[in-house]
Amino acid sequence: MGAPDMEEPNFTDSELDYQVRNALKAAVQGDCDSYNQLVGVIHHRERLSSEEVAALVTCLKAVTASVSCVHIVHHRSLLAAICGMSLWNYGTDVMDALVELLVSLASSRGEYVELCLETLVANFMPPSGPSSTYYSVDFWKQPRGIAKKTQVLERVHSTLKDISHLVPLLPKKLEEVLRIKMPNIYTKEPIMVMYVESMLRLENSPMGELVGSSVLYSLVDRLIELDVDIAWDEILQDDFQKGIFDMELEDLEGHGEDHIEDDCDKVSRDLIIQRFFSGNLVAQKLDSLMVLTFEHFNSCHERGRLDKVFATFLESFKKTIMTAYKSKFTQFVMFYACSLDPEICGTQFTDELLKIFMTDSNPEWRMSAVAYLASYLARARFVPVTVAAFTIESVVNWCFLYCQNHNGDINPRAHKVFYAACQAIMYVLCFRLRQMLAVPRLKSQLVLMRIEDILGSPFKPLQVCLPSIVEEFLRLVKASNVISLPQSFLDHGLLESEHSRAFGGSERFDMFFPFDPCLLRKCDSYIRDNYVYWSTVRKAYEEDEEEVTSDEEDADTISGRGNRRMSDGSEMSDEENFDDDAFDCSLDKMSITPRDSSAKFGGRMQRFVQMPSKIRPSTSPESL
Repeated sequence: MGAPDMEEPNFTDSELDYQVRNALKAAVQGDCDSYNQLVGVIHHRERLSSEEVAALVTCLKAVTASVSCVHIVHHRSLLAAICGMSLWNYGTDVMDALVELLVSLASSRGEYVELCLETLVANFMPPSGPSSTYYSVDFWKQPRGIAKKTQVLERVHSTLKDISHLVPLLPKKLEEVLRIKMPNIYTKEPIMVMYVESMLRLENSPMGELVGSSVLYSLVDRLIELDVDIAWDEILQDDFQKGIFDMELEDLEGHGEDHIEDDCDKVSRDLIIQRFFSGNLVAQKLDSLMVLTFEHFNSCHERGRLDKVFATFLESFKKTIMTAYKSKFTQFVMFYACSLDPEICGTQFTDELLKIFMTDSNPEWRMSAVAYLASYLARARFVPVTVAAFTIESVVNWCFLYCQNHNGDINPRAHKVFYAACQAIMYVLCFRLRQMLAVPRLKSQLVLMRIEDILGSPFKPLQVCLPSIVEEFLRLVKASNVISLPQSFLDHGLLESEHSRAFGGSERFDMFFPFDPCLLRKCDSYIRDNYVYWSTVRKAYEEDEEEVTSDEEDADTISGRGNRRMSDGSEMSDEENFDDDAFDCSLDKMSITPRDSSAKFGGRMQRFVQMPSKIRPSTSPESL
């Protein structure tokens, strides 16, 4: 007797079970007529009528009852038909019958486990197809799309859980399947997001104890692949960048006085990000996946397991992110995790970077580690100034010992790790010096550091490190008087030289600041509240300098009783002073060149008050 006629399913459940079992046995003997009818019912992919759906559900349940008769060789086409079914294409009745069959198959023989896992993991995403409505972003925002997604994924994850209880070796096999089925970077964004959502859901489930590490490693690998696929060269060739990469993007918040050089347009931060990334599909995918990672961190933090997840990410960071050539955005997953738990995660991150810098045998990795360390200490608002001070003191001590233990003169290639450390010290102090000086204990600690000995060493780091950092550092040192440097160091302006270019090498590690402002729209909204922007630091320094200038003027006014001493020793009255100021003002109005107001910022060094960015092109005379 053959398989049931879909037009007239006249068999009872027990009769159908008997017929399916006989069809499976007959196929082993070479009689495949009934077997082929069974496969045809299950393999039917066209739009099904209610009768056809009922027949499909009945056949699936009958195969479940006869699973002991299924043979991996003789019934290959049946297994292919079952594993080729997508839950996304059916209603809940078929879904339930299919997952029940998968559980029975996986628990019946070990050879079926991998097939069942591949089927379930494939259902993390809707089926592919050029005309599939499932690829529409809008579909998943509609109630129908949300309901379908919930129906499918709830069954997929509950089935994985059921199989894990029956098959002890499932986690090991699942790790491999998850890695193989991971969509590539060219997959459409909503599909890739669904897959990663399910991966992170697994990691956050009881199975996460067994498969969590591999899930997170695979995620970081995909983030890096997307990151490196973003072509900065194409972005930097846009004429619009001329006014953007001369400043940090947080300066463009739409205030009336903020301008872009071209046509003096008022441009907000969001408009700038849109200009560069609205058409960059890879950047949009990376943005969405990183936000999923951030939300996963939030969930883990609420459940008290962030430290375990962070430990995995830290290992992945060392192997994948830190060793990637100038990763642009992926490193912000570490930044965000540390912001949730500065005491544990933040401390581990700082300690690990410091350890790599001081002990690793690979000089490029050491340079990368100290660049990450400096950028993190400078930009992370949640890092206490005491932590920044003690960490920088460790780097200073290393540099001082290096100077004592090595002989020679300026040599950017031979001493590049040393120069990277010197630049890190200056970079952090540009951001943190004001905070350190406000704490008497840290101010005393800073005075005792051997920074003068390092910068004045025969290696001449001030002539090798990035000029914009050196200039800003020297300006702050001159204003604070906390570090004693020769006047010749403080007065001269610097340009990018052959020494500074040689130090960075062809990869320009000297211009690598990993935690420069994030240009991914959604990620930025998570980062900015815990992020230190240079414009904020610069504003605080300017206010301090204005207060000092005002105090000095008040003191001069009090001591001079309203008179000002002339160069010949005579005094000028307030009335004469007023007339002189009025005359100067009238000259200013006549001149097309305003009076130089940069003296309070250190004269010509004021042009470097915008700190460098890893994405800013070189400003050397040769490049211009």
